[in-house]
Amino acid sequence: MMTDTINTRELIMNILLEMDREKTPCHLAVRDALDKYQFLPRQDRAFIKRVCEGTVEYGIQNDYIINQYSKIKINKCKPVIRAILRMSVYQIRFLDAVPDSAVVNEAVKLAEKKHFYNLKGFVNGVLRTIVREKDHLPMPKENNTTQYLSVKYSMPEFLVEEFVSQYGKETAETMMADFLKEKQVTIRINRWNNTIEETKKSLESQGAELEKAPYLGEAFYLKNFETIASLNAFQEGRFQIQDVSSMMAAHLADPKPGDQVLDLCAAPGGKSLHAADKMRNQGCVEARDITEYKVDLIRENVQRAGVSCVVPKVKDAEQLDAEWIGKADVVIADLPCTGYGVIGRKPDIKYYASKEKEEELVRIQRAILANAASYVKPGGTLLYSTCTVNRKENGENAAWFLEQFPFEAVSLDELLPDELKSGETAKGQLQLIPGVHKTDGFFLAKFRKTEEGRA
Repeated sequence: MMTDTINTRELIMNILLEMDREKTPCHLAVRDALDKYQFLPRQDRAFIKRVCEGTVEYGIQNDYIINQYSKIKINKCKPVIRAILRMSVYQIRFLDAVPDSAVVNEAVKLAEKKHFYNLKGFVNGVLRTIVREKDHLPMPKENNTTQYLSVKYSMPEFLVEEFVSQYGKETAETMMADFLKEKQVTIRINRWNNTIEETKKSLESQGAELEKAPYLGEAFYLKNFETIASLNAFQEGRFQIQDVSSMMAAHLADPKPGDQVLDLCAAPGGKSLHAADKMRNQGCVEARDITEYKVDLIRENVQRAGVSCVVPKVKDAEQLDAEWIGKADVVIADLPCTGYGVIGRKPDIKYYASKEKEEELVRIQRAILANAASYVKPGGTLLYSTCTVNRKENGENAAWFLEQFPFEAVSLDELLPDELKSGETAKGQLQLIPGVHKTDGFFLAKFRKTEEGRA
C-alpha cells in the first residue's frame, strides 16, 4: 500500500489542478512534482505518474461516464471536485490493485480536507454509482460514429474526423487505440566510441534490462530502472533517450564523416548526436534552436555524450542566415508541428488541437523550409521531418517544397529495413503510424539539391 495514501492522492489532485490552471503539459507537471518528492518510495512515484497520466489520457471517456451519473456536469463542477472525480474514476476503472471502496473513501476525505463539506455526499454518490455500474458503463451509440470513436478512444471529435478523413476508419482506429497503450522507454546506443555490449553490461550491473527495439541496430527498449539519471551508462553518455521514429531522421539523412551538417530545430539534441555518431565525430554538426533554454538542453546532452563535433547555437530558424547559404552537405529540418504522432506520450496535445494551430504551423514550416533550401549545397541533402500524422504538414508540404525549389525526391529503399518499405507513401517519403508501425507517429522526406540549384 501507499506510505501515506492521503498525501499521495492530494499530490495527484494538486498536479491535475496545476495542469488545469496553468495549462502545464502533463509530463512536465508530473516530472516537476516527482523531482520535488524524490524521497517517495518507487511504488508511490509510479502510482502518482500512472494516475496523473491516465486521468489525462482517458479524460474524454471518463468525463462522458461522470456526466451520465452526475446531476452537475463535470465542466460545471468546482476545479477541486472536478479533479477528485476524474482521478477517482480513473482509479476505479483502470487500477485493479486499489480497492474501489478505498478510492471512494479517499475521495470523500480529500473533498472534506479541501473544505467542501457540503459536496462530500455528492462525490460519494457519483463514485458509488459508478462502482456499482462498473461492468456496464454507458457508451454513445455506434451509429453516431464521430461521438462513439471520440469517447471510445478519448479523442476530441475534431481529431477523430481528421484522422478518419485522412486515413480511413480502420487505420484511424488502430492509431487511436495505440495512443492509449503504455509506451516503452526507447534508447539509442552511441556507437562511435562505445559498444552495445559495454552499454548492456553497465546497465545490467545496475539491474536495468535491455530488449531489442525494431528497425535499427542501435535501438533498444530500456526496462527495470529507478531513474535514467541514476544509470552510469547514461552519465557516461553511452546512450540517448530517443524513439525509433526520431532516430530515422539522422539514419535517412545518412551524413558521412567530415560532412558539414546543419540541424535547424535541434533541442534536446538527439538527432544532432545521432548524426555525429554516424559521422564518427568527424566534421561539424551545428545544432540550433530558438531559445537559450533549449540550447542548454542540447549542450547538456552533447557534454554528456563527449562529442566534440556538435556545436550548439541559439538561432531562429525562420530568420535566414546568409553565412550558411550553399554550405551544408546535410540539413536536418525536424520542424515544429502539431505533434499528433506523439499523443501516446504527451496526451495533452489532443486537447489543444485546432484548425488555426495547424494552419499557423504549416506557415512556419514552409518559412523554415525555404531557408533550409538555400543552405544546402548542390548535390547535398535536406531531410524534412515532423512528429505528426497530419497530411497538411507532411505530404502536402513535401509536394509544395518540390514545386518551389530545385530539389528532387531521393528513394529511401537502400536505407529502409524491409518491414518499413510499405510506409513509403511517395518516393522519398515515409509516414510512420502508431499501431501500424512499432514507433511514434512520424513523417520523413528526403530531398537532394539538383545541380541547377547552383546560385
